[in-house]
Amino acid sequence: MQSNELVMLDREQCIALLGSAVIGRVVFTDGALPSAQPVNFVLDGEEVVFRTSNGSKLAAATRHAVVAFEVDDIDHATRTGWSVLGVGQAYEVVEPARLAELAELQPDPWAPDRTAHTISIPLQMLSGRRLVLTEPALLPVPGATPDGRDLADPRAAGNDGGPAIGRACQTPPARPSAGSHRP
Repeated sequence: MQSNELVMLDREQCIALLGSAVIGRVVFTDGALPSAQPVNFVLDGEEVVFRTSNGSKLAAATRHAVVAFEVDDIDHATRTGWSVLGVGQAYEVVEPARLAELAELQPDPWAPDRTAHTISIPLQMLSGRRLVLTEPALLPVPGATPDGRDLADPRAAGNDGGPAIGRACQTPPARPSAGSHRP
């Protein structure tokens, strides 16, 4: 069975991982409750920048508010991956020169009409962690127990000779047809 270890990331590692991502989640307050919305974004130095539509809850909720930004990449098969969380006071970019610079950097919005407001989140607090393998991983095998035993193998029950786990779900052996012989 595999073994994983949780490793804390420093600020430089967090920034590098943020720069490699395409989609993240903005976490903000909506009606006194937490809310999260996925956005495509660009990292400009140490600021996360995204666009949103006119009149959207996200645009209204992020102007001069303290918000969080989360991005991750998880491999379910190996149970490895990373997560980065940034926190900062968001603001709307309104300077024409900076808007022009950012327009060259920003990806095309995935949803239509999402270019009315450009929001930036300076990453005042940044934390991250990575789940790494410490032993070679055995990829999960369908029909196997967590320790890798094959449920269809009668020996999967262990040394006591008892019924195998999942034995009642096994397909019975094929019966010989009328014209065949058994040796």
